Amino acid sequence: MEKLVSAYPDILFEACSSGGGRFDAGMAYYMPQIWTSDDTDAVDRMKIQYGTSLVYPVNMMGAHVSVSPNEQNGRYTSLATRYAVAMSGDLGYELDLTKLSSEDSLEIEKEINDYKKLRHLIQFGDFYRLKSPFSSNQAAWNFVSKDQKEVLVMNFNIMSQSQSVFTQTKLYGLNPDLDYRDENTGQIYGGDELMEVGYYDSVMKQDFAAEVKYFVAVD
Repeated sequence: MEKLVSAYPDILFEACSSGGGRFDAGMAYYMPQIWTSDDTDAVDRMKIQYGTSLVYPVNMMGAHVSVSPNEQNGRYTSLATRYAVAMSGDLGYELDLTKLSSEDSLEIEKEINDYKKLRHLIQFGDFYRLKSPFSSNQAAWNFVSKDQKEVLVMNFNIMSQSQSVFTQTKLYGLNPDLDYRDENTGQIYGGDELMEVGYYDSVMKQDFAAEVKYFVAVD
């Protein structure tokens, strides 16, 4: 490994192994990106990536958008949800581009452009787990820039309910003295408000739904 990475210092190698034990601290020294799991189903990946993040940084996790229905378990998930989960690591796509609809092709183009604008937060920001998919019907996490002026939030509703209850998401790692604008709605929140009270989640009438929010500090 030492000879390989020394001979090709500009190539990013991704480590992988069959079965379990994919993440190896010794291999990570040479290959800082590791394929997290062959299970690319977005719902399963919520748990896989959440659990992996307890030990390893998210910028080590290979995470791909794959086809729906998923080839491993046959589950149908929206392209938006698959993207929101995969963009929480090192984003990639593994599907047949020739079989995409024109709408999906345009959406993927937009997703890639959006990811390029936000990946500095995901790869170099601080990561906070907010809601565990192991203990609730939701999963959520947020990324915060080092200067605490940008915040990216991924929120997932796993199973839809006929009588939805109002839920809130409290963020972590913000500057309590700054105000933040939700770039989706234009609404202004205090940093202390977002951490102590949070905001109400959108009611998502769909299984495996995702909501991505981007907040920017305002003067």
